[in-house]
Amino acid sequence: MLDQKKLDKLREVITENLRVQRHGDEIDYINVGTALQDACSRQNHTIFARRGCGKTLLLHHSSRSLRDDVRSVYLNCEDFKKHTFPNVLIEILSALFREIDRNLTGWFGRKRKSTIIVQSIIDKLSQLQSEADTQETDIKHKTEEQKNSSAEGSAGGDIDKFSLKFGVKGEVKARAEVERSFKLHREKLRELDQWLPRLKERIREFFELSPKTTAIIIHIDDLYHLKRTDQAFVVDYIHRLCKDVPLFFKIATLRHASTLYADRDGQPIGIQERHDFQPINIDYTFSDFKKTAEQNWQILEQFGAKAGFSKSEVQSLFKGEGFERLIMAGGGVPRDVLSLFLEALSTVNAAGGNKIGKDDIRVMSRSNFERKIDELKQDSKGDEQDDLLKGIYIIREFCLEKKTNLFLVRERMLQ
Repeated sequence: MLDQKKLDKLREVITENLRVQRHGDEIDYINVGTALQDACSRQNHTIFARRGCGKTLLLHHSSRSLRDDVRSVYLNCEDFKKHTFPNVLIEILSALFREIDRNLTGWFGRKRKSTIIVQSIIDKLSQLQSEADTQETDIKHKTEEQKNSSAEGSAGGDIDKFSLKFGVKGEVKARAEVERSFKLHREKLRELDQWLPRLKERIREFFELSPKTTAIIIHIDDLYHLKRTDQAFVVDYIHRLCKDVPLFFKIATLRHASTLYADRDGQPIGIQERHDFQPINIDYTFSDFKKTAEQNWQILEQFGAKAGFSKSEVQSLFKGEGFERLIMAGGGVPRDVLSLFLEALSTVNAAGGNKIGKDDIRVMSRSNFERKIDELKQDSKGDEQDDLLKGIYIIREFCLEKKTNLFLVRERMLQ
């Protein structure tokens, strides 16, 4: 029987670090593959993974592992989730240069000219934000007159019993709304675009004045919180800002909830994978269960060490297939696995033991499924939620009726 004080300490350590905070404990990212090495490199990357897989942790850990002449600036897009375009882009740029201004002495040395350059950039962004507000008011009636209507989804038919059909009328209106949004965005970007060459000149100037810092990596976390129609424009401008100056971006986001690239009227907007950025995939799934289980085990061992547990003591918390079932119930997502572990630990302790078995995990799987449904609702647009939920329950119906969890989806339908 393990010491209850140590178990309480383990619970405290895990609970306080389930969500990584910017100024919280320094938890190391468990590096499987080259993710940490890539995140520290002077190259543009986008980090893809589901919620709770460690995107934010990777950004924070990599910022502590950079070369002495490379600095990082962290921006969380959740701070800008309700903001309209182009103000959202202006505010992201403002946050970037305010952070540089706060660290100017430490990063670039005591040079009056550097201070003047950065302050002039901040002042210009403040002016542009005021102009954008006026412009937003001027065009507001255009968007209000043409509201987007949701796609109409229905399940039915003998052949297509387990597929979704969408109303053509809804699709056409949705496409029209997207095209209109992109057109208005282009209009509002005009002054920012015209200023971009001068902005990059100013950035080069203050890097030339610096004896200490040769590059800055911009960490843009949780991009998916921005509106889908804004995302491509935001990353497009960030990419152009970083090109040919010592700035590099690391964007962390959900792949399925992000629009990083769009082609409108033959004009590419955004960033293309493998061309403009390299992907870092840290979402380990059941396609390689052994690798996923190993990553989660190392994470649990790290928390155990912080609570004073040896590896054998962490192992003694499980019996039989308890840990493997825990990985399955949590979908391989570290945050879900740890959250379920805490819940299982409480249940087992209440029953008078301290070993977690597969049956203890099985009874908690339903509540975790319900939590994932809630997260899906949060991550999707309002007009997508109904269709996504219908899709989930159609898959569930299929699995129960056919008594199988394997199914084939035609490539044409996926496209």
